[in-house]
Amino acid sequence: MSPSLVSILRLFILALLALPALAAAKEVLRVLTWDGYADAEVVAAFEKRTGAKVEVTYASSDDDLWNKLASRKGQDFDVFAVNTAELQRYIAEGLSVPISMAAITNNARQLPRFRRYADIAGLVRDGKTYAVPYTYSEMGLIYNRKLVKMPPTSFAAMWAREYRGRVLAFNTSNHNFTLAAMVMGVKNPFQLSPAQLNEAARRLVQLRRNVLTYYATSDEVVEWFKRHEVALVFANYGTQQVRALQDAGADIGYVIPREGALAWLDCWALSSGSRNPVLSQQWINFTLERPVSERLSKVHGLANTVTPFADSPPGDKIIWLEPIEDPARRKLLWDKIVSGERIENF
Repeated sequence: MSPSLVSILRLFILALLALPALAAAKEVLRVLTWDGYADAEVVAAFEKRTGAKVEVTYASSDDDLWNKLASRKGQDFDVFAVNTAELQRYIAEGLSVPISMAAITNNARQLPRFRRYADIAGLVRDGKTYAVPYTYSEMGLIYNRKLVKMPPTSFAAMWAREYRGRVLAFNTSNHNFTLAAMVMGVKNPFQLSPAQLNEAARRLVQLRRNVLTYYATSDEVVEWFKRHEVALVFANYGTQQVRALQDAGADIGYVIPREGALAWLDCWALSSGSRNPVLSQQWINFTLERPVSERLSKVHGLANTVTPFADSPPGDKIIWLEPIEDPARRKLLWDKIVSGERIENF
């Protein structure tokens, strides 16, 4: 065999060996999100349409979301879900970059209240859009009808002596201090003075005696409800938790107490470490298609921004989240609280 033929044969063999690797080298979209926002069916549909592979990582709290994204300057994720208040930290730290709205054609499908991004606090900065609204919920109070005979009228019920060891609280620093401040009657629970922050910390230490556990996911609440006599749940996931407990057969009620309920508007945002902004924006646009958005409501009990949601409470009972005075300070105090620090140390 001539040398030239040998060389050609070798090249042919190398090309055949490289085929599996080339086939596997498909685009990858790395999504950091919350339970229910990118379930298996939604991911499979997007993968089929684009030919890309989607890798989903779930956050268990706003603290966890921040740690996951900020630990490597956003390099581990392409697109992430975050509420409008928390988004401001990511923009300020250069962890979130503007979205090309020309790529989000399904913005036209959104309800009027969510379609005008400039009218929603926190989405637009210096004329650039940093997030696209996707889902929202208030954080009310769930109660066990078998143990709580009268619907609670205040979040202060979580501190009541009769519910010692029967309260499920959410494991996060930001909302818990805000909630304690609301019970304290603070005018602006998002901007606490050092003295108010310390008083809120003491209130949360007092709450600790009533807490059965600090949960992270909606599924955890269902499991604790099945195995223990849970009286009250601070519903961080709102209507999603109500749906999950009802589907599990729990006899529950759900109220918006007199203080009102904190509410989050979760949005899709681009990470500064995104390897493929085009694919990331295709994902955002895809989730605004009617069948995908409606799935949030039909399957997961969450409101979406494309179709009306019948279970939304009156607007005057809703307190939309705002940026807080010092996230790092709240996190430091919260870690001390859950570790068992004594009340006199606050």
